[in-house]
Amino acid sequence: MSDAANQIQETISGNDVVLYMKGTKMMPQCGFSSRVAGVLNFMGVDFTDVNVLADENIRQGIKDFSDWPTIPQLYVKGEFVGGCDIITEMTLSGELDTLFEENGVGFDKDAANKIREANA
Repeated sequence: MSDAANQIQETISGNDVVLYMKGTKMMPQCGFSSRVAGVLNFMGVDFTDVNVLADENIRQGIKDFSDWPTIPQLYVKGEFVGGCDIITEMTLSGELDTLFEENGVGFDKDAANKIREANA
């Protein structure tokens, strides 16, 4: 494994929810990263953000690690969940709630319902 892959593995193993994104959860630097971070923040999910713009090795390394070409990328309990479109779909269908519940990840169910109501 490369240094980047080792660092990624340590990060996703050591944190319940990790979002590899452009920017940070408080200051996203692309619309897709902003959407996913916004959903997680609104739902009150405690997550670790990794700014891929700060390290080119991580930026390319996460794409190689997951075999997924785009950023953001969400990991829950060490497992790759998906990017912006997948997370959006999972949020609207309730699948993200189920994933969090099954993995013991705390979130605000009322906030999740408000997202669905606003997009109905």
